[in-house]
Amino acid sequence: MASHSPEETENGVAIGVIGPSALIERAREALHSFPSFIPLLRSYEEESEVLDLTKDLLANVEVLLFLEYHLFRKVKEQLHFHIPVHYVPLMGTGLYRSLFRSKSLYGLRMLTIDSVPNQYVNQILTELNEKNTVLHIFEGSPLATTEEMVNFHLSHFDNRPGSSVLTGIEAVSEKLTALGIPNEWVTPTHQDLIVSLERALLATRTRRNKESQIVVGLVNIDQFRKMVDSYPSEHEVQKLKLDLHRLLLDYVKLLDGHLTSLGGGEYLFFTTRGIFERETRGYKYLPVLDEADKLLGISLSVGIGFGRTATDAGNHARVALRQCKEFGGKACYIVREDLSVIGPVEITHPMIYDLSITDDKLLEEAEKAGMSAAYMSKLMAQVARYKKANYTAQELASILGITIRSSHRILGQWIDAGLVDVVGEEKISSKGRPRQIYRLSFVADHLKKIREAVE
Repeated sequence: MASHSPEETENGVAIGVIGPSALIERAREALHSFPSFIPLLRSYEEESEVLDLTKDLLANVEVLLFLEYHLFRKVKEQLHFHIPVHYVPLMGTGLYRSLFRSKSLYGLRMLTIDSVPNQYVNQILTELNEKNTVLHIFEGSPLATTEEMVNFHLSHFDNRPGSSVLTGIEAVSEKLTALGIPNEWVTPTHQDLIVSLERALLATRTRRNKESQIVVGLVNIDQFRKMVDSYPSEHEVQKLKLDLHRLLLDYVKLLDGHLTSLGGGEYLFFTTRGIFERETRGYKYLPVLDEADKLLGISLSVGIGFGRTATDAGNHARVALRQCKEFGGKACYIVREDLSVIGPVEITHPMIYDLSITDDKLLEEAEKAGMSAAYMSKLMAQVARYKKANYTAQELASILGITIRSSHRILGQWIDAGLVDVVGEEKISSKGRPRQIYRLSFVADHLKKIREAVE
């Protein structure tokens, strides 16, 4: 893999990620949510390789992330870091998932634990209403060898039902499994990785420099002239403009920005990149479009421009606004300093939704049809958010971030696998070919099962 130095990656932040291959693949997927990162991923077969991997990365990245804490500690004892170095803590949803699995598979009469914070284990056990679990915590050094940790578990483990091991180290889990000892390897979930990557990004020099970068936003009323002509009097038009101006002022205030009206149904605002990213949750949330529609019945397009100068940012905002119009309006696009485009940005509250799929038959069918976990998650989130299971190939292409041609190809595979059905046609014009409408039957049926189980 080619090396990147910080000087060579002015359009992104080089991050080194070190961990076992299974976690590296999860990190690769999580990094898709961070277009600012240029990742250099390094997996290892033996822990003895980690020190050399770290030395190799230090000269080529702005920040390092270890996927296992004990690796971070061991390397830190031997190297002096001149860049920010982070690790993924085992204290979030990954720990909760492992304890829940241990309860389901083995019971929680007794647990022996290493490399996982005791206080968080006790907190989750309380939430699971497991008050009588006997805990044996490894109190040795974080630099202890794999053999020392395995011996600790063996010395406290008994073969009675309800006994198992919780470890944050893959090598320990593998040795215990070989010995026939029930155990759970605690690994970070996608959400845990996202949180750690956000912290790593905020710690970089490039990130700090970009915090104060000027951001220009252009807000345009879709089909402004047609909207004005639809109102019975100039008084009503001016009243609507005042209401919209007030709505935009309130939103720009959240951004600590400055708003001005350009006339003709267009507004301009300035803010800084750091504030804009925090308020949009990393370009994932822009509620003002939805509020303008619901409160005022107005469809807005918002173009956001980043740039190394205010002129560049303004020009990029105009390019982004054109992207919104091509999309059909009621959208937000972002054009960054390297002219890469992000969008359309979500306009409603981001949905927090459990996307874990445990239906073995569904997983098997989806895998046969070439459906990735990322596609499965996006489609389930879409159906759950909008309570809509019928889509055209064009809509699915937008949701999945792929071309329409790819969307048609994938839909063909899913139809053959019985995962989707053609339920109708959408006539878009007198000359155009009708678009087929597909029902995502597998998603709708799975979500229905989940809701029934909860109820």
